[in-house]
Amino acid sequence: MTLRLQNRIGAGKEAAPATFEVRSPSDGELIAIAPRSGAAEIARAVEAASAAFPRWRDTPAPARGELLLRAGRVLEARKDEIARLMAREMGKRLEEARGDVQEAIDTAAYAATEGRRLFGRTAPSELPNKFGMTVRRPVGVAGVITAWNFPVAVPSWKILPALVCGNTVVWKPAEESPASGDAFAGALEEAGLPAGVLNVVHGADEAGSALVAQAGVDLVSFTGSTEVGRQIAQTAGRTLKRVSLEMGGKNPVIVLPDADLDLAVDGLLWGAFGTAGQRCTATSRLIAVGDVAKELLPRLIERARALRLGDPLDPATEVGPLVSERQLRRVHGFVETAAREGGALLCGGARAEEGRLARGFFYLPTIVDSVRPGSTLALQEVFGPVLAVLRARSLDEAIAIANEVEYGLSSSIYTRDVSAAFRAIERIDAGITYVNAPTIGAEAHFPFGGVKQTGNGHREGGWAPYEFFTEVKTVYVDYSGALQRAQIDNRG
Repeated sequence: MTLRLQNRIGAGKEAAPATFEVRSPSDGELIAIAPRSGAAEIARAVEAASAAFPRWRDTPAPARGELLLRAGRVLEARKDEIARLMAREMGKRLEEARGDVQEAIDTAAYAATEGRRLFGRTAPSELPNKFGMTVRRPVGVAGVITAWNFPVAVPSWKILPALVCGNTVVWKPAEESPASGDAFAGALEEAGLPAGVLNVVHGADEAGSALVAQAGVDLVSFTGSTEVGRQIAQTAGRTLKRVSLEMGGKNPVIVLPDADLDLAVDGLLWGAFGTAGQRCTATSRLIAVGDVAKELLPRLIERARALRLGDPLDPATEVGPLVSERQLRRVHGFVETAAREGGALLCGGARAEEGRLARGFFYLPTIVDSVRPGSTLALQEVFGPVLAVLRARSLDEAIAIANEVEYGLSSSIYTRDVSAAFRAIERIDAGITYVNAPTIGAEAHFPFGGVKQTGNGHREGGWAPYEFFTEVKTVYVDYSGALQRAQIDNRG
């Protein structure tokens, strides 16, 4: 059955003058028809969020947290239903889609506890009979723009902290996965979220640009490409909006000769080909140190060729489709460029066209060897099932190669040498480093984010977003009964 989505604005649902279709990347089936909204719909949603803000702000934070806990329970009850919708809509394997929803459930549980833990600080005053403290206050209306590859988990990282901190939200889900986003918003509505506190406006670039530029939006949280993130930062900067950007990655795995190669192969397969490589944390580069490639690559190639592509709803499927034909062409373009620049194709490198796979956007798990530092495949994010293999003579050289890219999200090293592991932790320019584990696999209670062109210094997950979504207010209480001048005024 085709879903006919509407925007969720204030107390009701609204259509838009234009619509767009969402088709399954597995077989082209029509999944949903969604509003193609523009500036007018965004303006109404921001107005609704602004109107709802005073009452939501004044709702005690523990009560806001309890509502999010109820939302987590609704998501738990609907987990399989939402996961199946997600698998059909954007191609994520059912097992991974369940994990996507589970991340939101975990985030709801964490956010609920923060409703009782939005801590301020106290410190002694420099004057007698005077008390000093800080409290946290919500910022206002948060504009949220999210990507399609984690259509429930990533929105939960932004929206749930924003809500428990007392902000209201206008959210534009990704154009490729609006139905999954609508299901997430529906769970919050069922849990009792008041009208206007979360507003959902579907659409494409026009809606996103309007949301960032809208005068009533006080802060913006974005997940997507670095190129779009730069544009958002420029637009928001003109009106001094606070901005959190979570963008691209070109994530390396360094494998040393002393590594457990069975473990490394398992991690490389999962990191490079899980979600068909469509994660910002996907393993994009293998940096093989010394002569480890001689034994590592044959094992890796054999396993990669054996991976089963297919319907995301089939439990036997190991790799699903790319999200769109455009993305498939983009991924293949990187492989062709790598060949022109001297790369050696070890496996894959083509669209999968056997049987039913020809109906979807499936791309064979691909490994390209002899990739040179500084080349296109060594530097640019692919966002597909393509692993570039680079060689290094030493750990120091491997770290230098790892750091040559403009991104700095996730990284990994496989070694039994604790000294080597800690050298990598200290010297790799990344927001996340794994030791003897792949580059993917965030946990809801730890900060997530990167350095360099991956972000602008903010983090999601764990305790970090509660700082972004609040203002710190300093409070002084002078109970001396007399005018007291601070040191800045009486020691001049």
